[in-house]
Amino acid sequence: MNTAMPIGKDDFADVRLGGYYFVDKSEVIARLVDHPAEVTLFTRPRRFGKTLFLSMMRYFLDIEGAEEHRKLFDRLKITEHPEAMAQQGTRPVLFLSLKGWKYDSWERMQTGMRRQLGKIFRSYSFVMDARMSDLDRQDFMALMRGEADIDLCQDALAFLLQSMEQHYGKKPVLLLDEYDVPIQNAWENNYYDDAIGFFREFLSSALKTNPSLDFAILTGVLRISKESIFSDLNNLKVDSVLRTQYPEAFGFTPSEVEKLANDLGRADKLPELRDWYDSYRFAGREIYNPWSVLNYFDQGCDPDTYWVNTSGNAILSELLQYTDKEHTEALEGLLQGGTVQGNLSEGVTYGDIEEDEDALYTMLCMTGYLNVESKRRTGNVDVYTLRLPNREMQTLFGKEILKRFPKKFNQSSLVRLMDAMLAGKIDHVQEGLSRYLEVLTSTFDTAKNKESFYHGFVLGMTAYLVPDYEVRSNRESGRGRYDVAVFPKRIGDAGLLIEFKTAEKEEQLEEKAQEALRQIAERGYDAEMKGRGVAAVRRYGIAFCGKTVLVVLDA
Repeated sequence: MNTAMPIGKDDFADVRLGGYYFVDKSEVIARLVDHPAEVTLFTRPRRFGKTLFLSMMRYFLDIEGAEEHRKLFDRLKITEHPEAMAQQGTRPVLFLSLKGWKYDSWERMQTGMRRQLGKIFRSYSFVMDARMSDLDRQDFMALMRGEADIDLCQDALAFLLQSMEQHYGKKPVLLLDEYDVPIQNAWENNYYDDAIGFFREFLSSALKTNPSLDFAILTGVLRISKESIFSDLNNLKVDSVLRTQYPEAFGFTPSEVEKLANDLGRADKLPELRDWYDSYRFAGREIYNPWSVLNYFDQGCDPDTYWVNTSGNAILSELLQYTDKEHTEALEGLLQGGTVQGNLSEGVTYGDIEEDEDALYTMLCMTGYLNVESKRRTGNVDVYTLRLPNREMQTLFGKEILKRFPKKFNQSSLVRLMDAMLAGKIDHVQEGLSRYLEVLTSTFDTAKNKESFYHGFVLGMTAYLVPDYEVRSNRESGRGRYDVAVFPKRIGDAGLLIEFKTAEKEEQLEEKAQEALRQIAERGYDAEMKGRGVAAVRRYGIAFCGKTVLVVLDA
């Protein structure tokens, strides 16, 4: 049995011939080729197996090397479908990935795009046969050399499909991987409008009523529709995390993970796998993150955050720009296993996320950070309940939050401060809070600045302490509402109660800090701690004035 994990392997032949473990998704092919839609778009998070799946489709359908490729499917599930196997090796295939089309300016995008197209056209130079006209030959040569003007580049995909049909005498199949990577990259690098204009024509000329196209399958993270990337396509079928007829096509199902664990002799690790990498829901079907599962086994069953979703980080950073009370509490809740409500729409634009909270949550869901737990209809609106799917995402989410602390008060500074608070080292707490306050703001005596400090501090505390502690803020306990409470999840660990006060003058700091401690005691804020059986509780009174802070402790 092949037990090597195919980390970073996205070529189907390499996986099958290289002695790697393969999770068999071939049965999906039978359904796709039975009655294929003219254009199918699969949207899934990055690193969920989309490229490997399209590579498998290519080796199955491609008329080039058909006999040799047939051997790659020996003993796979697709061989149990004779009607589908009759279509193996019967079509010309254009397989193209836009994964590497990432450039930091529109000028570099144009240069890089011409270079990328040149490579593609050189690999298909054999279609320049005697049947090609002199004018088409000139255009083909210009594209091969990277000398084509922007208008010819826009029509390049449709032109290559036309040339392939002419050469083979059959309509080709287009397999286009990560179609939206250049568009997201353009958004991140501020040339979004230029990129949209180009790729609208690049894709629509190839996909819309193209007489030289048999059918097309595209993959990406988002359906970009409002910009007219797909708005003119009446033949488009979208299969997404919200609505899918192929939930098992991408990611690993529970039965596939169980088989993998059993094959490797590590069935004892299934509970840990579920905790870290399970709980995605694609149209209600339970799915594991395949990249992380494979890395977990490859690294000797060491649970870690293997899934680094760079496509989602820029989108997540937009969410973290909101520092008001509502958004901060939502982030705190998500980190601790809570939920948020949103109205998701697959046809969003990147520009929407700067102004539309629902668009932001839609993109976080599509990119894999958030997961749909349930859906209800209120009037004519579908309201989705979203949460972080598993421990890996909770950890990654927390790391992204900590990265956005000021550079002069970095993650290490926050770690030292939190550890000092838990240990009751008041001198270190005083020093750490003073540094945090100094880098956060120059004036700190208004209610607005107090809120910024408070919410930023609590969010950072939550990001660091979860999942070993539960962090709650502004909740009722005893005869009032405490500012911050930290409840340990391990028996014997200390809990924290923190009350903040502001002083108009520095001379009042001691008085205000002591007032905060008295408020904790007199209003019985430790009632919930006692109810949970937390024996050791460290009570902090924290007062600040401008950039000066004073901490007192009653342990």
